[in-house]
Amino acid sequence: MPHIKMYTGAFCPYCTMAKQLFRQVGVSEIEEIRVDKEPEQFTEMQQLTGQRSVPQIFIGQTHVGGFTDLYALHQKGELLALLSAE
Repeated sequence: MPHIKMYTGAFCPYCTMAKQLFRQVGVSEIEEIRVDKEPEQFTEMQQLTGQRSVPQIFIGQTHVGGFTDLYALHQKGELLALLSAE
């Protein structure tokens, strides 16, 4: 399974929903980077994604986007294929 990295913030319902969706599909390990606690990580996230909102999710080297993007992948049946790629 590819490495999953998610930039998150405190009190973020979309971050919580993304983590729940990952658990539902069998993902147990997520590298969570709290941008509210580490401002330099917020800057890094913006440089990598061009976005200012959380969550920002990477599966391997693929920038998925936020929760809505992750959920759309799941609805199309493409999330599991991305998770099984290595």
